[in-house]
Amino acid sequence: MFCASLLPPPASAALGGAPMPTPAGASVSTLSAASAAAATGNASTVARAAVQNAASGASATPAYTVQQTTLANGTVVREYLSQAGTVFGVAWMGPQPPNLATLLGGYFPQYVSGVKASHAAGLVRGPGVVESPGLVVRSGGHMGHFSGQAWLPQALPAGVSAEDIQ
Repeated sequence: MFCASLLPPPASAALGGAPMPTPAGASVSTLSAASAAAATGNASTVARAAVQNAASGASATPAYTVQQTTLANGTVVREYLSQAGTVFGVAWMGPQPPNLATLLGGYFPQYVSGVKASHAAGLVRGPGVVESPGLVVRSGGHMGHFSGQAWLPQALPAGVSAEDIQ
């Protein structure tokens, strides 16, 4: 029993589920789709959101919201939430990579398998890219600057593209 108490608690949130609980020392804010796109400089997303709102009569509910968590180490994690509150995408940027096992949850084994296959094929040396029909992860960087995105293509809300996950 003693060994079991040394294990970290199981992740209670992840890609395909609820947003992650706020880690110790982190700060959290919730952004609308338009404000998240503006914060990342994604002008095409801002323009697309404006066209969709105009076409649908501006009172339409946004397709998603973004929960932005700034970790104690300075890394920023953005979790993209559907109207139902399910995480369909995550993005990160900062001096250290986040815990991908926590962010990817049940998809983490698929990510690890994809990375191992890429390494075995000689395609990638670092954390790399995994692209499958049910999961896309792009992760990279160097000491002091890491970034990446992960999303579930089948879970992207209508009108939301992979480019929106930043």
